Amino acid sequence: MAGHSQFKNIMYRKGAQDAKRAKLFTKLAREITVSVKESGEDPSANPRLRSAIIAARKENMPNDNIDRAIKRATGDGAADQFETIRYEGYGPGGVALIVEALTDNRNRTASEVRSAFSKHGGSLGETNSVSFMFDHVGVIEYPSDAANAEAMFEAAVEAGADDVQSTDNGHEVICAVESFADVRDALESAFGEAREAGLVWRPQNTVEIDEEKAGTLLKLVDTLDDSDDVQKVHSNFEVSDEVMAKLAG
Repeated sequence: MAGHSQFKNIMYRKGAQDAKRAKLFTKLAREITVSVKESGEDPSANPRLRSAIIAARKENMPNDNIDRAIKRATGDGAADQFETIRYEGYGPGGVALIVEALTDNRNRTASEVRSAFSKHGGSLGETNSVSFMFDHVGVIEYPSDAANAEAMFEAAVEAGADDVQSTDNGHEVICAVESFADVRDALESAFGEAREAGLVWRPQNTVEIDEEKAGTLLKLVDTLDDSDDVQKVHSNFEVSDEVMAKLAG
């Protein structure tokens, strides 16, 4: 019986992981499709598409899936229905959250997001109710062995970046949204394809939360992530390693 239970548990975990992966691929494909509809199928001339493809490759999304997402945009016109929406609100402990979504049904998405906030001790606010606490910027990341800190800094600044943060974990180049495509292209010419590149909402300050609030907040984020319509969730919370260890245990 114990062996049978263990097998079922492994199968359940694998099934859950497969389902999560499939959901992620759906979101990545949607972003690719909408990007193509917006500015064409040539990645070299479409910064949003290039970022979407980089994100897909980072998650090991098969090339066939990427190609199908592009063809879907250039074929049946299904992507015409999707629109970008941003939701803002507060979670437990006064944590600010920005939720970016791509949806073909505003009412459904709004209902799902509102329900997630309400169920986990949060409250959905109006547009711009928390975004003033964040900076909307482009972020390009490279592994530490892509270049030394000085070379990365010089190349980034020359390309128009605002800041470069280099650590043992890698290089993080920050730039204005308007400069993102130019900076990324210049860095890719010098150092190859970035480990990650995209537009993010970076908090100006962070809020440290305790174990109880962290547990509820992470459930809120997971619930939002479970929605096919939600592409990204940004927040300004910070959790200590000690609290994370307790939650993991």
